[in-house]
This record gives sequence, C-alpha cells and structure tokens, in this order.
Amino acid sequence: MDNHYIHRSNWLRAAVLGANDGILSVSSIAIGVVAANSSKEQIVLATLAGMVAGALSMAAGEYVSVSSQTDMEQADIEREAQEIAEDPESEKMALAQIYLERGLSKETALLVADELTKHDALGAHVRDELGINEITHPNPLQAALASCLSFVIGGILPLLVVLIAPKESVEYLIYAFSIVFLGFLGIVSAKTGGANILKAAIRIIVWGTIAMAFSACVGYLFGVSL
Repeated sequence: MDNHYIHRSNWLRAAVLGANDGILSVSSIAIGVVAANSSKEQIVLATLAGMVAGALSMAAGEYVSVSSQTDMEQADIEREAQEIAEDPESEKMALAQIYLERGLSKETALLVADELTKHDALGAHVRDELGINEITHPNPLQAALASCLSFVIGGILPLLVVLIAPKESVEYLIYAFSIVFLGFLGIVSAKTGGANILKAAIRIIVWGTIAMAFSACVGYLFGVSL
C-alpha cells in the first residue's frame, strides 16, 4: 500500500501541536517573567515548571480528547450493528444509496452494496456510512505520547536559551530563537504532510509572535518581582 500523507495525519497532528505548544508556551512564560523584572533563577524555575506542567497537560488532554472520540465512534459502530441485525435489507439499500450518490449507476450501486454486505456488512457501513477507517481511527495512547514528547522537545529549545543567554538580552534572544524554532517546525511539518512550506512557516511564525507579544505585555503591565 502506498504511504500517502493522510496515513500520517493522526500522529503528525499531535506531534506538531505538541511541539508548537512547547515552543510557544515555554517561550511565552519566559518572556512574561523576564518582562516582570524577575531574577535569572526565577526565570529558569518558571520556564522549567511551565515545560513540565505543559507536557503533562498536553498528554492528559490529548488522551482524554481522543478517547472521547473513540468512545463516540464505538457507540456509532454498535448502533450500526444493531440496525443491520434488525433490518438488513433497509441497511443494504441505504448503502446502495451512498454509492449511487457517489456516481455509480443504480444497477452497479445495488450490486456493490449486495456484494459488500455479503462480505462484511458492518465493515462496509462503518467505512462508507460512518466514515470510520484505519486511517482516521485515532489511537489515544499514541496521540498522548506524541503530544507529550513533542511538547518537551519544543519546550527544551527556549529553556536552553534561558539557561545560556545573559539576563540583559534573554527576552530578545528568546523571541529571536523561538521564531527560528517555529519556522523550522513549520517547514518540517509541511514537508512531512506534503503542504505548502512557505504558507505553513508564515502561519506558525505570525501566531507565535502574537502569543509572545501578549505575554510580554502582561509581564510589563504587572512588572513586579515575583
């Protein structure tokens, strides 16, 4: 089977979202704390705490979200199985109607529905009526791990800047490096997913800039030592 881009959609979405949140959240926290005139130790502590809390939050949130989606899909599958058992002929005609609407002739649609029903009635309805298949079907644990690990990887980058950069210039260096990190993430995600590289990079950089700018504003407005 060809390895199309859509086969990567589940883990790629979770990984890109996690890395993007890791870079943005940790950078924004660091910039906000720096703007509030905190000490270098407080900046490092806040940044590290934000990375750990964010990674765990991403993992838990992704697991719960995907698990809820899986539960809804399973409920629909069980309902579909019950309907097939109670009225198989009507369900077969419903399947034929789907194929008819997709462009098949009435005779071909009926033939396809009949043969697929004989082969695997539930599988045909799950795939063609409910739109659930092995590509779109999410894996909660996979999504949670991808989000957590990618958040940590994304968060470590601005944390390293905070650790290495002098306090006097750390705010500007965090922003500069974060933009580079975000741009690189946009390029990698676009190439992995077969999307437009420039569009992906610009989109992620613009929204990243907005997020960090707001964080800096909050720090300046409430600029007290924490």
